[in-house]
Amino acid sequence: MAAATVRGMDDQDGLGARERAILVLERRGFAGPGAKERAIREELGLVPVRYYQLLNALLDDPRALAFDPVTVNRLRRVRDSRRSER
Repeated sequence: MAAATVRGMDDQDGLGARERAILVLERRGFAGPGAKERAIREELGLVPVRYYQLLNALLDDPRALAFDPVTVNRLRRVRDSRRSER
């Protein structure tokens, strides 16, 4: 889903366009190293560190879970497994 499509969605879910765009970007697969970071910069205008801060906060937001439960639950599992490895 393109960022323009995300902007066109209605705000019934309570998320802003940037939050929806972050979740949509997380659905995608990326070919090689650096491709995701490049997409973050070019498509969202964010530095990767800020992107991951926003993404991590979104994973705890019930509105994000309602918007894209598959992606949010997958990312929560990844986050939880990384935390348990520490």
